[in-house]
Amino acid sequence: MTALLWKHDEAATATGGQSTVPWTADGVSIDSRTLEENDLFIAIVGPNFDGHDFVDKAFASGASAAMVSHVLDEAKETRPLLLVEDTQKGLDNLARAARNRTSARITAITGSVGKTSTKEALRLALEPQGPTAASMGNLNNQWGVPLSLSRMPRDSAFGVFELGMNHPGEIAPLSELARPHVAVITSVEPVHSEFFTSVAHIAEAKAEIFQGMSNGAAILPRENPFFPVLAETAREQGITHIIGFGAHPEADARLVECDFQPLFSHITAKVSGITVSYRLDMPGRHWAINSLAVLAAVDALHGDVKETAETLSTLKAIEGRGCHYCLSTPSGDFYLFDESYNASLASMRAAISVLSRTPPKGTGRRIAVLGDMLELGEHSAPMHACLARDLERAKINLVFTAGKEMEHLRNALPVEMCGGHAANAAALAPMVKAALKPGDVITVKGSYSSRMRDVVAALKDMDTATPQVVDGK
Repeated sequence: MTALLWKHDEAATATGGQSTVPWTADGVSIDSRTLEENDLFIAIVGPNFDGHDFVDKAFASGASAAMVSHVLDEAKETRPLLLVEDTQKGLDNLARAARNRTSARITAITGSVGKTSTKEALRLALEPQGPTAASMGNLNNQWGVPLSLSRMPRDSAFGVFELGMNHPGEIAPLSELARPHVAVITSVEPVHSEFFTSVAHIAEAKAEIFQGMSNGAAILPRENPFFPVLAETAREQGITHIIGFGAHPEADARLVECDFQPLFSHITAKVSGITVSYRLDMPGRHWAINSLAVLAAVDALHGDVKETAETLSTLKAIEGRGCHYCLSTPSGDFYLFDESYNASLASMRAAISVLSRTPPKGTGRRIAVLGDMLELGEHSAPMHACLARDLERAKINLVFTAGKEMEHLRNALPVEMCGGHAANAAALAPMVKAALKPGDVITVKGSYSSRMRDVVAALKDMDTATPQVVDGK
């Protein structure tokens, strides 16, 4: 049975609001489209919508109550409402109360790339070791973080929350809400550089994660050039336990050995003097390195590192973030790597590296299908163009591109590598489908707004795809 999450009087005390009638809720929602029965619906007022317009729909979908700042006709309103001055502040206060009432050990995760995947891996690792609450999907902004916190059951042993940003000053208030015991920064890379003057300023923004902490542990990428700056900022915040992860010889969670195979990796790592070996069913060095951050986080939370290594062997990629499929067509089979969820220069290079190590079958080819990397500002043209060198070195046979920014890459590629270009993903998909041959290996990647998932969907529609399973022997 679902545990009771909020009662009317507790929520009213938390928010400074007033409940019209008694109610209870098993969950919290800010979206009437995904609301589940017996959720408390919070009518957030956003830049493009007003949740108060969807209160009727929320109740029709089974909401147990609604947090609102006003009602249209108080004389006729008989439904269970939680009246507050401001619903955004009400959500924040509900999150703060949820955080205060639990003794859970909290981990907050940020970074230029790998946040959601690392969060999901840590959630999976902690669940066998105690009741674990975690952000769903990538709920990591000013609405997603307090929503995730407000959903945390009071008896949670662990909480894992992702903190995102694309402007300075966004992570600090989220960290102050979450008050983490452990902070993980996966990486610092030139992502969202449209809104920052330098990568150093991106590092400063990521380091805001320490502002909600009082001591605890900071888990940092040891090979990243900004490791010293991040570590010093953590110390200035009073954090004395600094843990570096990576292949660096001075890393506390260190990659000892890794056998990179096309569709998986065998990893040996050392964490706090404990040596563990495990298989990871997501290929690529970036996955291996981020798995070390998970091991380090579990160790900092006083969990079982050896059990975590075993659990990581069961980890599967998230859709759009490294899922791989073997698709069958009347003319033959081909492999598809779905990296369509998002893209940055660092993650593009990681995806190209994985593609380079995946051998086509027979006369098949390595094909990259790439959409725009966004929010790069004045750096966009050279960052797109420089991928040509990575693709040539990786011996990629054909490159299909979609979007205005990807024209810079197309112009930098040798003519024989240019497979096709279109204004958008929907227009590119038929070109890619027409060019496929048996044995091809294809990677699809681009920023979320480039909609490269449309290309993935078109390719998967050629057959009923199932995640590829490899026995590793």
